[in-house]
Amino acid sequence: MNLALYIAKRYLFSRQRHQVINIISGVAVAGVALATAAMICTLSVFNGFQDIVAGQFTAMDPDIKVVPAKGKSFDISTQAIDSVKSLPQFDVVSFSVEDKAMIQYAGRQVMVTLKGVEDNFLELTDLEKSLYGRGKPIFKDSLNHYAILGGELMYSLNCGIYFTSPLEVYAPNRGDKINLTMPARNFKKGELHSPGLVFAVNQPVYDANYVLTSVDFARKMFRRDVDEATAMEIKLKSPADAGRVKNAVQDILGEEFVVMDRYEQQRDIYKVMQVEKLISYVFLTFILLVACFNIIGSLSMLIIEKRDNMNTLRSFGASNKIISDIFVFEGVIVSFVGAVLGILFGLLLCLAQQHLGLISTGGTGEYIMDSYPVKVVGGDVLAVFVTVLVTGIVAVWLPVRMLTKRFV
Repeated sequence: MNLALYIAKRYLFSRQRHQVINIISGVAVAGVALATAAMICTLSVFNGFQDIVAGQFTAMDPDIKVVPAKGKSFDISTQAIDSVKSLPQFDVVSFSVEDKAMIQYAGRQVMVTLKGVEDNFLELTDLEKSLYGRGKPIFKDSLNHYAILGGELMYSLNCGIYFTSPLEVYAPNRGDKINLTMPARNFKKGELHSPGLVFAVNQPVYDANYVLTSVDFARKMFRRDVDEATAMEIKLKSPADAGRVKNAVQDILGEEFVVMDRYEQQRDIYKVMQVEKLISYVFLTFILLVACFNIIGSLSMLIIEKRDNMNTLRSFGASNKIISDIFVFEGVIVSFVGAVLGILFGLLLCLAQQHLGLISTGGTGEYIMDSYPVKVVGGDVLAVFVTVLVTGIVAVWLPVRMLTKRFV
């Protein structure tokens, strides 16, 4: 066994002449453990919120979405698209046409995103679980086209779930010259009726802006050909294969298309959450560094107390490096013990929060969860463990070298 490590363990776990050294060492271990537990809990809460957001997006976003790299639309009758549609990993394939439009109801006007979908759209997503009302989820019949609005958009228009008058939809005439003398001719007008349903997925980007209707109506409003679409949306038989299937689709379609999984479809939101998680991690690392100052304090007192012992070791031929390594190893052991205890305590708190909901969000029904969500990720636990050890080594190495040269 390494001599310096052996002596360091003896010093750490044996009773010192001055009991205050043992107390400070215990405080150092507790400080490191609490900082470690805080890192575990904080990162796990961020993971929990990411899962909550991902669960909400599932109601509208497909497993895989294909859009053109340039322009807004593409031809769905090409051989490449047919090859993609025939992949055995697909459960549902649906095409959609999406663009900006203005809707008007009883004098109220709102800019919206009009999304025309095929009849199998409800099979593609979990949207049916987020529908409210007593109507039937249809987008067209032999006489009319229907619109399912987001819940917040319904309140903006003050039209109610079942609006009696049709919505007036206006879209600019694509490719036509602007007529300044008769502005009304610059827009194509259509009407949408109510199926008696609205959707609410608890995401403002959808609930406050989206109108779902038939793809035929959207093609007519935006002057798209029958073989044109702005996106191909795919539901997989096994969502766990999304990464591999995405790469296969990209290889078939080439650089003319952009293939996105569910997370990439909401890239901005997830990027913000990752940045917030990183900032929290950095701040907690600084707190951990402050906790490591307790280790330096206990080591300083221990170096002064063991000065005679170090002189004895030096008389037996121990080098200055071995002597300083004794106290460096002791600092590392304190960091290791604190990291292990902190991880265990943090995991215990996360487990209790998962099953008991110890800390509530404080909401009274306006939140989509009653308590803070947590999800422990093995990579985060490993990162915290390595961070604690590295921070402990960095924090004690230079001070120990300086103190041993001065007092020993």
